[in-house]
Amino acid sequence: MSVWKGYKMTNFRVHQTLHFLSLVLCLCLTQFSAPNLAHSEDQGNEGKVIKALTVKNNIAISAETILAKVKTKAGDTYSQVALNEDLKRLYATEYFTDVSIDAERFEDGLKVTFVVEEKSVIGEIAFKGNKALTAQKLKETMKSKPDEMLNMSLLAQDIAEIKSLYIKKGYPGVDIKYELDLNKELNKTKIAIIINERKKISVAKVTITGNEHLKTPKIIKVLGTKTAWLFNPGVFKEDVLEEDVDKIKSLYDDIGYLDVEVTPKLDYSPDGTKLYVAFEVKEGKGYLVGDVNIRGSAILPEKEIRSKIRMKKGRHFSRRELREDMLAIRDLYYLYGYMDAVVDIDQNVNPADGNMDIIYTIDPKEVVYVGKVIIRGNVKTREIIVRRELRIYPGDKFNGNKIKRSKERLYNLGLFEDISFDTEPTQAPQVHNLIVNVKETKTGEFSFGGGYSSVDQFLGFVEVGQRNFDILNFPTFTGGGQNLVVRTEIGMVRQNYNISWVDPWIFGWPYLFGFDLYRTSHTRQTDIGWAYDETRTGGDLRLGKELTEHLRADAVYRLEQIKIGSIPNYASADFRSEEGSNTISSALLQLTQDTRDNIYNPGKGYILSGSIEDAGGVFMGDKDFIKGTATASFYHTFFERFVMELKGRAGWSSSYGSSDTVPIYERFYAGGANTIRGYKERKVGPRDTGSDEPIGGEALLLGNAEVVFPIYEKILKGAVFYDVGNVWAKADDFLVGGGYKSGMGVGIRVNTPVGPFKLDYGYPLVKNNNDESRNGEFYFSISRGF
Repeated sequence: MSVWKGYKMTNFRVHQTLHFLSLVLCLCLTQFSAPNLAHSEDQGNEGKVIKALTVKNNIAISAETILAKVKTKAGDTYSQVALNEDLKRLYATEYFTDVSIDAERFEDGLKVTFVVEEKSVIGEIAFKGNKALTAQKLKETMKSKPDEMLNMSLLAQDIAEIKSLYIKKGYPGVDIKYELDLNKELNKTKIAIIINERKKISVAKVTITGNEHLKTPKIIKVLGTKTAWLFNPGVFKEDVLEEDVDKIKSLYDDIGYLDVEVTPKLDYSPDGTKLYVAFEVKEGKGYLVGDVNIRGSAILPEKEIRSKIRMKKGRHFSRRELREDMLAIRDLYYLYGYMDAVVDIDQNVNPADGNMDIIYTIDPKEVVYVGKVIIRGNVKTREIIVRRELRIYPGDKFNGNKIKRSKERLYNLGLFEDISFDTEPTQAPQVHNLIVNVKETKTGEFSFGGGYSSVDQFLGFVEVGQRNFDILNFPTFTGGGQNLVVRTEIGMVRQNYNISWVDPWIFGWPYLFGFDLYRTSHTRQTDIGWAYDETRTGGDLRLGKELTEHLRADAVYRLEQIKIGSIPNYASADFRSEEGSNTISSALLQLTQDTRDNIYNPGKGYILSGSIEDAGGVFMGDKDFIKGTATASFYHTFFERFVMELKGRAGWSSSYGSSDTVPIYERFYAGGANTIRGYKERKVGPRDTGSDEPIGGEALLLGNAEVVFPIYEKILKGAVFYDVGNVWAKADDFLVGGGYKSGMGVGIRVNTPVGPFKLDYGYPLVKNNNDESRNGEFYFSISRGF
């Protein structure tokens, strides 16, 4: 047994270099000393027949494996050149430290033997001194594995990965060595990795000094070096510190301080576990924008070009805005089909006033037209699903707005997680092919779990869904862009069973068609505004059509049976008359104008929707009523990541024919998480004179304003909101108005591994004796359990 010790991390590079040089030397000797690899009579072996090939001194690697790596075979004629190439092949496997060839007479020919010296095989990998990380975690990090060849280069990489892992855990001073214990008989090496973790260090404080023209919080916000707190361990990394220096300089570049100097300083606590990081800033001179000139082709009016430029004379010079101006000018030319347009920028300090003069030089090239439209990356999704959402076609001039809109429409399908557009030249200089690159997301899911909300209380669900369903594609049933959902919900107060299917292009025609089949039931629960038991069983058919790029029309026919029960005996006669079963047969027409940039997470745009529903009458059924609704939502992003939503909702209904009133289950309700926060569910509006329970009204008007802002990356967001509105017993009362209730409050939004968590607290601003929510209400929900 022999033991090799003392290989420190600082020796890795020396060891690797020597190993590399020895390998090169062996290859050189193989090349230039080939005639001496075998016996001295090798020159006389040329042309003789090789009768046998053998391997000598191999332990872990079988002779079959070795001989499979060489091209020389039994029956070949002896060739020194061919054997030299075989030597190179065996060295290239990195299995051996040495390889040579022996040739001897055998029968009426030769026997060629490859004499090898194998690299050691890894036996056991052991760790010493590791407390912060388990041996299992460290082994998972390593690429070196037991029973594989010992590769010193790979082992060095493993040590570096382990060190990186420790640094991420807050141990920047970790020291790692290794020892190799070779068992010559078995040719196995035990690797012992010795770790000196030293002290865990966390960043206790980050300070900025010398910053007169930038506020400290703005600088701290962009730094990668963070103070340790609940959501950040405060790990210190030298490479991140260097990046932070560049980030601070970049901030100053944006306000014209191009000569800024930033010096980081580190100070440790007496026990060495806390680190205090200070950035000393010397701002230097601040540059203003001087003359701004545009040169080059005059294809577009200079006024239109200048409208895209933010770098105006007298403003603080900003390299970031300068780059953005260049891109804005280029995008403007893209809009008119000049896809090869080039925008160059020259910036020079004017010695007369010390300001920064800017020259934009534009070379628009020629108008470029679309050749072929090529779709790439759609593995499951049929190509037509992508093509029908595009708003730019072969033969069109390239148009930036059309490409942008095409990208929005593709994202709104919910089938792709990444979408990009590219071009490739063709033989025609003014024609480029348009490449649409898509990366499919997971569209099929089987999910189950549970949640809790202040409306539905505890609720469990099981759902099978496929957003990329294709009813005609047997046996996978995927790729058609259809949406199929089968869902069951069972909770304390609500049970739902639903099957839904929608095809946005039925039979290849641009018409949406779909249906729902459902059974829903809600148990009487006065705490959340349900004064009766309700069961709905039925379905609907839907037909829709896009009228313009942003306007669509939909028609829905609904047929359902509704059963009402458990109305208290002390309720009024009108309320108790609602008990029993009735059939609703209705048709609804709806118009929707939608300009949102993303339907799942909008940041700008609006959605306007209006509908009219007629139940009974020519559609039969037990109840006759008309119901109209209108909804408007506007979205605006400010401060880059703050999103404001302004939403208004109005509803009106009226009975006719054989019905004296609108049924209680078709009326409007307000109060609670989704309408006016600060009040209990459905407790805003008319109450029954006998039971004082909410019975809804024939008219509704609501307004909501909410701002959502980031707190920690994409995980935690905050919200502030204001809600106002009311429900009136009769539609005519809507015109008179009055009785509005309003509430305001704050909330948080958390993306958790088990699903989104939402918590709001609303405080009522208008109260009366009937309001139970005098001190405000909490509303929270967790959905998508698994």
